[in-house]
Amino acid sequence: MASLKTKPFPTFEAAAADARPSLAGRFLLPPFSLLDARQGWWRERKAAWLASGIQSELGRSDQLLFAASAQPPAVYAAKNALEAQLGRKLTWDEFAQARPDQIRQQGTSVFDPVLCELVYRWFSAPGQQVLDPFAGGSVRGIVAAATGRHYAGVDLRQEQIEANQAQWALLGQPGMPAPRWVQGDALHVRQALPGVQADLLFSCPPYGSLERYSDDAADLSTMRYPQFLHTYRQIIKESVALLRPDRFACFVVGDFRDAKGLCRGFVADTIAAFRDAGARLYNEAILVTPAGSLPIRAGRAFEVSRKLGKTHQHVLVFVKGDPKRATQALGEVR
Repeated sequence: MASLKTKPFPTFEAAAADARPSLAGRFLLPPFSLLDARQGWWRERKAAWLASGIQSELGRSDQLLFAASAQPPAVYAAKNALEAQLGRKLTWDEFAQARPDQIRQQGTSVFDPVLCELVYRWFSAPGQQVLDPFAGGSVRGIVAAATGRHYAGVDLRQEQIEANQAQWALLGQPGMPAPRWVQGDALHVRQALPGVQADLLFSCPPYGSLERYSDDAADLSTMRYPQFLHTYRQIIKESVALLRPDRFACFVVGDFRDAKGLCRGFVADTIAAFRDAGARLYNEAILVTPAGSLPIRAGRAFEVSRKLGKTHQHVLVFVKGDPKRATQALGEVR
């Protein structure tokens, strides 16, 4: 059950008032191509968003991405200490029940609200329309509303739509444009959202079958990569068609491996799909994420496979039309 909102949504003014460099004061963070989510300010800002009551993991499986054992080293130390005290090994479920306050990483992958806020403030304007063809959890819709953007998202799973709507019922505040979540297939986004003309296309697509969201045959996460890529390209084409001319699009993606451990090239495939749909790559940023339990897992894996532990994602920004006119349509960063 969602918790009641305990604090208001964070504001731009509060962030700008921080005693930080002028670029950060104007834009929340310096608009550079490296976005470091490990920094203290980023972590504090994320905590402020989550303290407002956002629970984007609701409506989703609790093991979509991270195993229960994917915890920082300090949590492993706490588990080892409790096992020594009890004189036996504990499963991670047993440890979580005994020490729920010690668990730092939840199983479900959720979208970072700080990244969401940055994309909205940098590449859209208050009052504009955001389109999200892979809506998933509630965070992108709630942050859109809190920053004065209209939001329309599509998701295959009705239970996810209901969970998102329940979140908004708890957290929505007067004067904010209510997010719109619609159950439907992103492949038919124009039918699911008739009449929508987007000023920003913003989403985080499934990473192949790395996360499996449902058993629906239309779910991209159930498909083999050739079919996945064909359908994914069509979804991007349909979504770009709903984007107004001279506007930006942003997809957050990361590469993933095939059964042999080889990289798929998903980032390049995404860039190609947008190009063929009529939107060209304009910015590329690297989002560096906290390592969590990666130092523990990467040591064992690297010794036997030479696979580098991944601690980043790609933030790809595209433009449909003329980038100067797209920028003029935004005005100043607010």
